[in-house]
Amino acid sequence: PEPIVVSGTPNLEKSSNINTPVPNEEPPQIINAISTPVVTSPSPTAGETPIPAKTQLQKQSAKLIHIRTDTDIELPVNLSVIHIGKPNDRVPPDIDVSGFPDSEVVSRSHADIRMEGDSYYIEDIGSSNGTYVNNTSLTRGNRHKLRPGDRISLGKGDLVSFLFQIS
Repeated sequence: PEPIVVSGTPNLEKSSNINTPVPNEEPPQIINAISTPVVTSPSPTAGETPIPAKTQLQKQSAKLIHIRTDTDIELPVNLSVIHIGKPNDRVPPDIDVSGFPDSEVVSRSHADIRMEGDSYYIEDIGSSNGTYVNNTSLTRGNRHKLRPGDRISLGKGDLVSFLFQIS
């Protein structure tokens, strides 16, 4: 049998160099293979201060600063209720204040700080010597909304005191 020949079919001879460009054909252009998106925003006008963008992933953090020793205690962000006191078998404290001077005025289960949304609240949970915010005694079970700069005192005499800060 003879091979079938279709008219108009180009000659498909095997080329010795497949990568050789066909004459009069321009080589392909590579257009910036690695492109970086350009984000433009208007420049602030004179007198304006640029406002940093906030993302949903940013969470505010809060801390207590022990006044006498200038020790920072970061409040755990993974807890909605933070127990403050000294070591005990009933409710171990998340913040142990037994290492601070005059901690004998602090109860084992002294106070709780609660985080609700973006707000923090403190509540005396039945301490012997009381919890004070800005020198005002908290009634057991009544919570007080904390504001940056509030002074928290555990026990009488302002011996174990902290400043509340948000960053």
